[in-house]
Amino acid sequence: MTIEIAFVIIVVFVAFVLFVTEAFSLDVTALLVLSILFIGGLLTPEEAISGFSNPAVITIALLFVLSHALQKTRVLEYLVVRINKLISKSRILGLGVYLLTIGFASALINNTAIVAIMMPVTIRMAHKYHLSPSKLLIPLSYAAILGGTLTLVGTSTNLLVNSIYMQQGAIEPLGMFEFAKFGMIKLIIGLFYILLVAPKLLPSRTVTTSLTQSYHLGGYLTEMKISADSPLIGKTCIERGVSHNYDIIVLDIQRRGRLISTDVGNTVLENDDILFVKGSVESFLQMKEVEKVTLLTDEKLTQKELEQEDNILIECMITDKSDLVGQSLMGSNFRQRFGAFILAIRRDGDILRKKIAHVILQAYDTLLIYGGQKKLSELTTRGEFIVLGEVKANLKKVRFWWLAIFVILLAVFLAAVGIFPILKGVLIGAVILMVFKVITPNEAYQSIHWQVIVLIAALIPLGTVIQSTGTAAWIGTSITSIVTFSSVEWQPYVLLALVYLITMILTEVSSNAATAIIMTPIVVAVTTQMNFDPRPFIFSVCFAASASFITPVGYQTNLMVYGPGGYKFSDFIKVGLPLALTLWVMAVIFIPIIWPFQ
Repeated sequence: MTIEIAFVIIVVFVAFVLFVTEAFSLDVTALLVLSILFIGGLLTPEEAISGFSNPAVITIALLFVLSHALQKTRVLEYLVVRINKLISKSRILGLGVYLLTIGFASALINNTAIVAIMMPVTIRMAHKYHLSPSKLLIPLSYAAILGGTLTLVGTSTNLLVNSIYMQQGAIEPLGMFEFAKFGMIKLIIGLFYILLVAPKLLPSRTVTTSLTQSYHLGGYLTEMKISADSPLIGKTCIERGVSHNYDIIVLDIQRRGRLISTDVGNTVLENDDILFVKGSVESFLQMKEVEKVTLLTDEKLTQKELEQEDNILIECMITDKSDLVGQSLMGSNFRQRFGAFILAIRRDGDILRKKIAHVILQAYDTLLIYGGQKKLSELTTRGEFIVLGEVKANLKKVRFWWLAIFVILLAVFLAAVGIFPILKGVLIGAVILMVFKVITPNEAYQSIHWQVIVLIAALIPLGTVIQSTGTAAWIGTSITSIVTFSSVEWQPYVLLALVYLITMILTEVSSNAATAIIMTPIVVAVTTQMNFDPRPFIFSVCFAASASFITPVGYQTNLMVYGPGGYKFSDFIKVGLPLALTLWVMAVIFIPIIWPFQ
């Protein structure tokens, strides 16, 4: 082992630790790794920035744009809702067709976008079948992951592995639909598991009948009546410092049968006014003594009462594109910007209720929001939010809805038959969509997940360093020495099983992009040493890097459904581990049949 190899291995190890611990965001960690390699003299300036001009990275960015165009048309949601109306008589059949549709859609569209589109539909479907959303949201994520393995463009990992593979000297690229040879087997086995086995393992945890019940807020929403001797009379809530002194939010004021919902904090209070409030029991008791108000304990604020007049209660998820990420509600002026209150925050399956104003928001936090219907309905059109409940979805197709579908299918077809490379196809497609105003240029820029782009672009040079320093060859030699303990005829099978297993484990605790970038040059090195055709092993990296079923952090779609489903970390292990091990065994059996070792 040389000093350079030792240095690279240390950097890779530190990177994995940072990815697992989330000490920094994924893109910052990737840039840190890039900086260390550059400063350490292992990369030239041209090599350091090569990831940002890599065709795979640009293709991934443009696919985000095309996915957003389809998401905006809502045609997929429209299609799925219509399909389920036709087969509503059979739950198993309905869910099967639904998940199969998700899988096929994910083959052509970014699976993160698919899950974003279909989460509200899935929650409504849970209502329809009288199920908890926790019974359906993990299946939604798994179906999207499985479908993404059907094509080259189904997941960014496939594009990335193909790019690195070609840079390593491969003669023939991975075909557009070549993945489907084993991908269809994975999808069919996965769907059977999801439909027949997973329901017995999935929890029934999230209540669907009421958002207030779902967030356990029944005891924290109540009414207070102002007594004749209350110091609140003639004052406003702001003047009396109700929010500051008691940590209580006044949502509405009822006065002589009329509900006051606008500018509540500056409304001068009168005798017999009823305040609809949110807070803790301790806060209620403190305010009762000081402000001379009567607690109407027998008349708690219900879901129906919350939705009086123009005010509604909705459940909304923050995406990684929102500028709210990394800010507190107080720091972001949420109330002023959106004219709404945050009543609760769900994160990683837990409900956060204390000092909500000071909670630093994270991507995929789920918010319980109370505010005006018109204002909150606007959230459905913002890429920053995914509205999960209460705001009724409008399934009307928008202008030129068909163009988004046509462009995506055409780009894939031209790439599949070799007329255009996929980069040229998606570039032309994105331009066409902007010319016909299906999406605006601003929407196109906002649709790109820049964190993902920076993450991949910054890590691609790491793959170059692993190859150029001899690290891949050194690790390959170590793996070869392990494999050679088995008999000659079994060595390729042992190697395949080992490559798939290592990749599968790494992708569960780290970024699948990072895993693919590290594993691809190693696989090329070890197969060269052992005189095996690298293709079956390269495909095993692709499939294993997308086999993120065991942890919520292994794949972005898992993280998206984590909060809304009310899941625990252990739920993913319980449901995902049997599926992951089954697909591992299937890969070892079928991949050599489809792509022979010699």
